Amino acid sequence: MDESLSRPGEPSSLPLAGLTVLDLSRVLSGPYCTMLLADMGARVIKVEQPGRGDDTRHWGPPFVGRESAYFLSVNRNKESLTLDFKKPGAARVLDALLERSDILVENFRVGTLRKVGLDYETLSRRFPRLIYCSITGYGQTGPRASEGGYDAVTQAEGGLMSITGPEGGDPFRMGVAIADIVAGMYAAQGVLLAIIARGRTGRGQLVDVAMLDAVASLLTYQASSYFAVGVSGARLGNRHPSIAPYDTFATSDGVLVLAVGNDDQWQRFCRVAALPHLAEDPLYATNALRVEHVASLGAHLKTVIALRSTREWLKDLREAGVPAGSVRDIGETLADPQLHARGMIERVEHAAEKALRLLGIPVKLSDTPGSVRMAPPLLGQHSASVLRELGFGDDEIARLRESGTI
Repeated sequence: MDESLSRPGEPSSLPLAGLTVLDLSRVLSGPYCTMLLADMGARVIKVEQPGRGDDTRHWGPPFVGRESAYFLSVNRNKESLTLDFKKPGAARVLDALLERSDILVENFRVGTLRKVGLDYETLSRRFPRLIYCSITGYGQTGPRASEGGYDAVTQAEGGLMSITGPEGGDPFRMGVAIADIVAGMYAAQGVLLAIIARGRTGRGQLVDVAMLDAVASLLTYQASSYFAVGVSGARLGNRHPSIAPYDTFATSDGVLVLAVGNDDQWQRFCRVAALPHLAEDPLYATNALRVEHVASLGAHLKTVIALRSTREWLKDLREAGVPAGSVRDIGETLADPQLHARGMIERVEHAAEKALRLLGIPVKLSDTPGSVRMAPPLLGQHSASVLRELGFGDDEIARLRESGTI
C-alpha cells in the first residue's frame, strides 16, 4: 500500500499555529500530550538532558538505526534542545524560552521543579499568561500527591486490571500503556480548554492531570454498576458484562469477535448462522435474558462458529449488518486499506534514517487539519537554531556546549 510522504505545511493553516510549547516532559504521558499539540500546529521545543535525552531514547530493542522505536512513536513534529537545568547558564536560556512560550508541559514528581524555580506558583507570577500543564501519578493534591506514577501500578490501582484477563484467571494489564496515554490525552484537552479560557481572561492557569484520575474515569459503566449495586466487576475474558453474545469465538482458522448489541441483530445473526431454534428460544429472546443465560448460549455458539472460516463468517455477518471482526495482529492492522485511506500510516523524512513510517493523526478536521511535518528529532538537533532565535550568538552557544549546559 502506498503511503503519502508528509511535507511541511503552512503553519498558519494549522489550528494551533502561533502557539509555542515548552516541553519539559519525558517518557510517555507528557510526550504524548505534546505530540497531539504539535500535530495540530503548535511549535513544541522539547528540552532534554545533554548526552542522555529522554529516557525512552534508550528503550529497546527495537531500534531504527540508533533511534529507539519507542521514542520515535510519540516525538514527531518537535524540536530538541538539550539543557542541563543545574548549570549556571541554564537560567538565562530558560527565561528566554519562557518569555516566548504559551504553554509549559511537565511530568515530574510533585515538588521536583520547585527546587529549580520552575513550579507553577513561581512561574505564574512572572509569566501570568503561561498555561502550565502538570501530569503526575496522583495529582497536585491529596494524601498521595508526592508519590511517583507508573503505568502498570496505575492500571492496577485504577481498577482496570481487576476487570481485564481470563475468567477465573490472573489480572492482566493492557497491551499498551493506557494510563500514560489517557493522561496525555486529558492533558492535551486541558491545555486546549485553558487556551480558550485565556482568550477570555488574559491569564493562564494550572492544568493538573493525575494518571490515577484518568484511569478511574475510564471505568464508566463499570463504576456506575458498582454505584448501583455495590458489587465490583469481575474478569470475564473477552465477554461483556451487560451484552450477549459479545465475545471471541474460535473459527476453523482463527478468532472471530462477535458484538451483537440488540435483539434485532441477534435475530439476524441467527439467520446467518442457521440457528432458527435459538432465535425462537425464550431463554434468549432479549439481551437481558441472553446475559442471564450466557453460559449455555456460549456453548451453542462455540460449536457452530468453529465450523466455518473467519473470512466466511465476516462476509456473511457484515452483509447482514451484524457487528463482527477478526482478531488481527499488529502487522495485519497496519496493512488495512481503511487505515491507509484515512491517512493513518504516514511517512516522514528523518535526519539519520531517511524515511520513517509513523501512525497518522486520528482527529480529522475538515478545514484546518493537522499534519505530520517533522520526524522525531535527534538529541539536541535544534539546540543551536533555537538558541540563535533566542538571541544567543555563536560564541556564547559554543561556551554553553563546552560547559555542558547544552
